[in-house]
Amino acid sequence: MERVAIIGYGAIGRTLDRLLQKAGAGQVVAVITLPELAAAARAEQGAGVHATVAEALAAEPTLFVECGGHGALRAHGTAVLQGGVDLLVASVGALSDAALENGLREAAERGRAQILIPSGALGGLDALGSARHAGLEEVRYTSVKAVQAWRGTHAEKLVDLDKVERATEFFAGNARDAARLFPQNANVAAAVALAGRGFEGTSVVLTADPAAKGNRHRIQAKGAFGMIDVTVEGRTLPDNPKTSMLAPMSLLRAIESRRSALRIV
Repeated sequence: MERVAIIGYGAIGRTLDRLLQKAGAGQVVAVITLPELAAAARAEQGAGVHATVAEALAAEPTLFVECGGHGALRAHGTAVLQGGVDLLVASVGALSDAALENGLREAAERGRAQILIPSGALGGLDALGSARHAGLEEVRYTSVKAVQAWRGTHAEKLVDLDKVERATEFFAGNARDAARLFPQNANVAAAVALAGRGFEGTSVVLTADPAAKGNRHRIQAKGAFGMIDVTVEGRTLPDNPKTSMLAPMSLLRAIESRRSALRIV
């Protein structure tokens, strides 16, 4: 059984904890969270609650799972990897910062550890990664979410969300800018970029739709291999409309696959 340390104990971290217990895929042995959130985390979690990676390493985790947002990955990622423990990253969008990505890669090499990127809320990343070797000419990622999911984000500077009455495209650019401007919403865009043509080579379109019942993610790609067109309509977490329900479930799948006798790669 995987010994898991969770970084961040918000909606995704708590959901992953419950999923691990239900599936019997891992035991949470440590939680890292901000000091002001430690008391609440202790009330829900029986494992030790810590402020630093050094403290959490004493519990001998075999895997760290980052669920705490871009800031958590910046604060703790390097220490985890240098400590020789693999790191499963939920906040993939943070890797749009080239300096952070390179720093984590170097830390992983020094610690002989791996940075693991889950499929998140979208399917098709495996096919996209395979197509890259045949040659990708174009990759486009489109995200459609309910108006509420874009509140409190950079979208409010680009469109008056209170006046959106039909599906409204408010951002079109590359994946690096999308991940930088929408850190809570564009993790999937970053995963698409890493699997395919990179951050500059991946076009992204973001849309607010008052009729949306969940989050719609679509990958379109073409090249020498042929064409890919994959769409996922996902429900959101009850306590976080910005996050698809599949996001924590993809973390669970990644954890399960590490110990599985039969593994789909």
